[in-house]
Amino acid sequence: MESISNNQAVRRGRFAPTPSGFLHLGNALPALLGWLQMRKAGGQFLLRIEDIDKPRCKPHYVEQIYRDMDWLGLDWDEGPGLEGDCAPYIQNERLQLYERALDKLLALGHLYPCYCSRAELMAIASAPHGLASLGPVYPGLCRELTEEERKQKAQLKTPSLRFAMPDRSQSFLDGVLGEQCFAAPAGGDFVVKRADGIIGYQLAVVVDDALMGITDVLRGGDLLDSTPRQLALFAAMDWAAPQYAHVPLLVGEDGRRLAKRHGSITLNALRASGTQPQQIIGLLAYLAGLLPEPEPIQAADLIDEFEMSLIPNHHVTLDQQAWQVLI
Repeated sequence: MESISNNQAVRRGRFAPTPSGFLHLGNALPALLGWLQMRKAGGQFLLRIEDIDKPRCKPHYVEQIYRDMDWLGLDWDEGPGLEGDCAPYIQNERLQLYERALDKLLALGHLYPCYCSRAELMAIASAPHGLASLGPVYPGLCRELTEEERKQKAQLKTPSLRFAMPDRSQSFLDGVLGEQCFAAPAGGDFVVKRADGIIGYQLAVVVDDALMGITDVLRGGDLLDSTPRQLALFAAMDWAAPQYAHVPLLVGEDGRRLAKRHGSITLNALRASGTQPQQIIGLLAYLAGLLPEPEPIQAADLIDEFEMSLIPNHHVTLDQQAWQVLI
């Protein structure tokens, strides 16, 4: 399986939401900034639905994503309803591609079966180590098992598949945060296929970004710790990696990531309350450093204002004064 070269003249970005709930202001920020980045560069903006974890994802959330994006004025050049050469753009319709990638990684010796029970993994989780968003570092309990030991364990439990992280640091230049370096093992070996057959997020994202020719990944800062894992997968598959930019998370006045406790932050609820899309766009542009004051504006009117250097490299607080813009 071959990736589309990301050295192509046309830059390609994407917004890839998981339909496990309604889009909220925290989701809308990277959607807007990713859209502006590609529109400013004369590139192509893709919409991809990341519903690989099927039990968590619901069809009505998918439909609402389409409505919310249209309401905000964030169109896409390829994606559901605008099928291009990289279709399909819904992960659950791409399962064969992920299986082919697994076969290649297995053949290259990058994967191994893991028989750890939930109790064993919970015990690991209680240890004081690991990356903040990815949990504790898996200590490789199953990495060096002999064939005989694997046969014995396979009689008791269906294994997951883990990717063996290389024993080296991972560095990259982030478009917002600057130079980033993660010491080995950069989060530890991670699951690429669960015991129940569900494909791991990291694998699906890398396969999709490679086969869709994504050159620029702009996403929330909560996914920063995923980057070394994804870079390792790109290298293992001999694919060129995209350029990454991690934008700030929106937090409440309590300093915690936006959630229901901070009020009606979903786009669906704001729309129902009478908030106009221009108000939301103006607020997000202000929080992202693109406007000096929050004022109603259409997304298309911000294209010339977009500069990556203006985006803050720290969490942004959505305080009561900012909320007034949406009322």
